[in-house]
Amino acid sequence: MRILIVGPSWVGDMVMAQTLFHCLKQRHPDCVIDVLAPEWSRPILERMPEVRAALSFPLGHGVLDIAARRKIGQGLKGQYDQAILLPNSLKSALVPFFAGIPQRTGWKGEMRYGLLNDIRVLDKQRYPLMIERFMALAYPKGAELPTPYPRPSLQIDPQSRDAALAKFALGLDRPVLALCPGAEFGEAKRWPAEYYAKVAELKIRAGWQVWIFGSKNDHPGGEDIRMRLIPGLREEVSNLAGGTSLAEAIDLMSTARAVVSNDSGLMHVAAALNRPLVAVYGSTSPQFTPPLAEQVEIVRLGLDCSPCFERTCRFGHYNCLRELKPRPVIEALDRLVADPVEVQ
Repeated sequence: MRILIVGPSWVGDMVMAQTLFHCLKQRHPDCVIDVLAPEWSRPILERMPEVRAALSFPLGHGVLDIAARRKIGQGLKGQYDQAILLPNSLKSALVPFFAGIPQRTGWKGEMRYGLLNDIRVLDKQRYPLMIERFMALAYPKGAELPTPYPRPSLQIDPQSRDAALAKFALGLDRPVLALCPGAEFGEAKRWPAEYYAKVAELKIRAGWQVWIFGSKNDHPGGEDIRMRLIPGLREEVSNLAGGTSLAEAIDLMSTARAVVSNDSGLMHVAAALNRPLVAVYGSTSPQFTPPLAEQVEIVRLGLDCSPCFERTCRFGHYNCLRELKPRPVIEALDRLVADPVEVQ
């Protein structure tokens, strides 16, 4: 059984897609799984033992380019028995169609009749979680999903991890608190820098060091957090946002004693690394894409106006995050790790 997965375009979704790969391996232990996805996702897929190969998809998010999709599809002819599409867009169905893959499975999405021949109609009440919507595509229509649900689990190569530690001159002589203060989705997911700085301060005073992760867009926010600390404390913060590759960020985060993160792709990475995790939610909801790990504390206010799933606050106040002070996050962190600090 040779299966081509058309992968999603977001880090968190790609991590959660491993639940589908696990289900496929349960059903077809000898199946081969390849994933067609953006090149950035390769470090994630390479850390999933269920995946044979990550096939780089060269077109950017939202680019149609039918001719390029036809060429990619024709290059895959005769190689797969089934394609499973995780995006719901029409354009994502073109490559498997042009490849002539016999069984093409996916949710109804954007008018994909003809492009898909195993088309499913989503019952959102039956499958409220994103992972359920992924997993269901591994089974025949109407089948019950087996429980307990699998959890994503990224495998770390010790040599790769040690190389990353050496490259950035990082040591593990003190426990590491990883902070993930960014969110590509928008401002309505970002807990304020001053609150992250308070968490960092208390853990540094307790003998920890702090590493900040994120993209290059998150580097200024990381510096904002670092510079809010007094001299002597800020030297214990390494702002790695924008300085690491995704592969290096994954390997380095695997060494963290605990993680505090917004609802972001790196939150799902931390969960898949089974790091003790405090997840801060504002405009979004853990009822759809919760972090999937054993040691997780979710902190949110649950205001009447949230979850709104907006990128920016329609009222301009961001109270779902601004009113969420450091105390409940610090207390959640203390429940996860046996090193409580005094909340001032």
